[in-house]
Parts: sequence; structure tokens; C-alpha cells
Amino acid sequence: MKQSFFDLTYDDLKALLIEKGFSPFGATQMFNWVYKKWVHDPNEWSNVSKAAKEFFIENYDFSLLKIVWSGLSKDGTRKFLVKMQDGQTVETVAIPARDRLTLCVSSQVGCAVGCTFCHTATQGLKRHLKPSEVVLQYLTVQKFLNDNTSGDKLTNIVYMGQGEPLHNYENMKKATEIFLCQQGLGLGQRRITLSTSGMVPAIEKLAIDFPTVNIAISLHSARNDVRTALMPINKVYDLERLFGAIKKIPLKAHRRITYEYLLIDGMNDQMEDVVALAELLNSKESKINLIPFNEYPGSEYKRPSEEKIMWFLDHMIKRGFTCTIRTTKGSDILAACGQLKSEFDKVNVWDNNSSRPVILPNISRSVRQNLQT
Repeated sequence: MKQSFFDLTYDDLKALLIEKGFSPFGATQMFNWVYKKWVHDPNEWSNVSKAAKEFFIENYDFSLLKIVWSGLSKDGTRKFLVKMQDGQTVETVAIPARDRLTLCVSSQVGCAVGCTFCHTATQGLKRHLKPSEVVLQYLTVQKFLNDNTSGDKLTNIVYMGQGEPLHNYENMKKATEIFLCQQGLGLGQRRITLSTSGMVPAIEKLAIDFPTVNIAISLHSARNDVRTALMPINKVYDLERLFGAIKKIPLKAHRRITYEYLLIDGMNDQMEDVVALAELLNSKESKINLIPFNEYPGSEYKRPSEEKIMWFLDHMIKRGFTCTIRTTKGSDILAACGQLKSEFDKVNVWDNNSSRPVILPNISRSVRQNLQT
């Protein structure tokens, strides 16, 4: 099996060209063809030597991922189930907002962290994604948008899909370098957000050798007992260890760390939770993103009432925090936060009338077979 061209960072490509006796300047030309001009057939690279083109045709794969299912939510969110060469699948979600179109990418097939509120956790960890498989989620979805919309363009990336990004540290680091590379996609640092459940050793490495991007921490409780019940990782890396590592992350001017706080009815939405959160965080260096729980088939937790959500928001704002509520997008196709899963039941959606999972009526037999192979 050929290696994917999309596993190569710009520096990797330059080193490879030198090793094979080609001009290193070809790296700029190739990245320009592949990432800026969307020309993935080396035969069409007019300013690249014949020998170099033949080498890459023979040794590298330029294929995108295969979309085996896509769904369009009533709010414009699009969810894609994409298949990789070994047959494993992950989900990636394009989320529209007023001034941006954000792609929520997956970092692993499944996840080992085991958060009790997350649908992905029910499938366990199958494997890490390669850098190419992360980058190709972006390229594959953008190609779909090019072909099926009136010019929708992805502007932002969040590492908030399936998996724990920092559990797949080196591969996510390379993928980030490819996303940021000015000779290629050239996404800005502020347009990429990495979310982590709190892998302390990897967080401590972020400031050393990971490209600078926005950081989001999946916090969900400022009380160790509650956080441990929600996130087993807290047994190993409790709040004291977690915030010891967070304090080592250098923040540039006007930068803050975002703390994701999943509001679950009766679990972490009481006054004692408000007080604990306000005592734990620094209001000048923190932004709190409240995420009302998104229910899915079989979930044991419930979403708080709208009154309780606004009550929690109001109390955090009164305490001087920048606090927002994440708008729920794509819940009707199980594309909202915590609802992703890369197995056959992702063709299910939530029937709000009967509170039961139902099968999407527009899934063809061929797609169902594709999902199972």
C-alpha cells in the first residue's frame, strides 16, 4: 500500500526531495498544486520535473477519503461518515455560523478516555488516525462543498470530534503543521482549536514543540468527585495536576484558554458548582463555553431546562467571567457535541417526539452495505 502524500509536512517533503536527488524547491511547487490549486494528479504539475512526478506517482497516494454517508441538519450542519483505506470510519462535522464554517475533525477511531457522557466512548479505542487521515477530513469535506454547494468554504478547524487529540500527539502535531503551512492550506493559528480532556503530560509538552493554536479544556466540573464521575481520566490527572500543567501554557496578548463546561441536569448545574467554578478559574485568562448536554440513544444523562441554563450563565457573568452558551447544532442527525460515533448506528437520529432512535429514511441499501464493509 502506498503512503499518502498528505502524511508529509512541508519540511518532510523537502527532506524527501533532497534524499531522492530532486530540487528541494519542488516542495513549494507541489504544495501549491495540491493544497492551493487542488490538482492531485502529478501528471498535471507543469512546473515539476518528469522524474519527480514519476517518483510520486509510483510511491505516493493522492486519494481523498471516501464519503459513505452524509447528512444535512435542518440548521445547516453537515455530518459526514468517511472511510479510510483499512475500512475504518470516523465522523466529521461542518458547522455553519454567521461568519465562519467550522470543521469538527476526529483524531482517533473511537476513544480510550471513556467519558461517561460521550457517545464515542461507547465504542472504545480502535486506533489513532494518521496525519493524512486528519488532513483528508478537511480536504474531503471541502471537495464535497465545492461540488455540492454554491461556494461554501471551510474557515476554521476544531479538534473536537472523535478521540482525544493529545492521546495521538505526534500525528496531530504533524497534521497541525500541514494545516498551518503557508505554502499549503495556510490556516491561521487563531482558526484552529485543540480540545483536550486533560492529558497532563501532553499538555506540558504543548508549549515546547506543538504549533501555537487555540486551546480548549474539557472541564465539565470544578469538583473532583463530580469530574471523576463524568471523566475517568480525572482519577489520574485530577484538577490540581491539570491546572498545574495549564499554568505552564504561555498565553499571548489577549489570548485566553477556553473551558468547555457540559451542563447536565442535576449533575453539575447547582450553586455549589457555580461557586467551585468561579474559585477555580481566573476570569482574566479564561473563557467559559457552556454546552447544554446533547442527548443520544441510550444516554443516562439529561439536558437541563432552558431556565437552568440561563441561570448558570447569569451567575458566571455576574462573577466577572466571559461566558457563552454553545448553540446546539446538528442534534437531529446526531452531529452535536458528544454525539459522534463511527459505527453502523450513526445512521440513527433522535426522534424528539417519541424519544427513541429512528433510522433515517433516505439511507439507501448500498450505503448501508458500504457502512458494514
